[in-house]
Amino acid sequence: MMAELATYLTLIRGWLLAHGPNLLIALAILVFGRWLVKWGTYFFTTALKRARLDNTLVRFLEKIVYWTLLVAVIIAAADQAGIKTTSFLAILGAAGLAVGLALKDSLANFASGVLLIIFQPFRVGDMVTVAGVTGTVERIDIFSSILITPDNQKIIVPNSSITSSVIINITAQPTRRIDLVIGISYGDDLRRARTILEQILQDEPRILRDPAPLIALGELGPSSVDILVRPWVKTDDYWEVRFALLEQIKLTFDQKGITIPFPQQDVRIYQQPARE
Repeated sequence: MMAELATYLTLIRGWLLAHGPNLLIALAILVFGRWLVKWGTYFFTTALKRARLDNTLVRFLEKIVYWTLLVAVIIAAADQAGIKTTSFLAILGAAGLAVGLALKDSLANFASGVLLIIFQPFRVGDMVTVAGVTGTVERIDIFSSILITPDNQKIIVPNSSITSSVIINITAQPTRRIDLVIGISYGDDLRRARTILEQILQDEPRILRDPAPLIALGELGPSSVDILVRPWVKTDDYWEVRFALLEQIKLTFDQKGITIPFPQQDVRIYQQPARE
């Protein structure tokens, strides 16, 4: 019994003498490496915040960097301790490939979300048209963006659908042009109609004077003379001014005797004499 115990102690002593230094070095790598990972992640996060990136992206990248560096430290410590990590890395790579293929759509949304947050084609509060949907941006997440439509519907749009289509930022600029086409009858006085339109635009205080409004003959249509009316307004005033102008033009034209034509069809009935 004592002989067997002495043999075991001798084997343990020999193993410790052979691998003890490597174990101590591996432990030091694990402890010191974990400390470095924390500080490295902290400085990385601080740099991202100074760059004024979105907090959602900062938190997500912080976790990715932390766990990636920590796994690298663990692998380095295991390799120093004599544990073969080649097979482990192969299994980890195969698992990562399988997960990537299974979550390819989610990864596409994530990559698109990162692009939206970094390049900022629109921000929270902007009114946009993306993926065929128009609304005000309520939130930009990593995988999707949330829009509120003018009739107060909440729409969740995958980020990959946004980046793969045309993005129209309606409120990106401080000013916006109203484009109206006003048709008058061929029998009306074009100069008089133009003067009336100029007075209507001049009486509207929300219309900007610079750039100056445009009133021009746009087209001689099949049933009307089409006049282009294009004033500039502040973006926030766009719809209110547009609605007000249309109403005022109609009321003033009616008062001044200017006709706004509408499509008409003449139906003629020819009666043939009855055959005897």
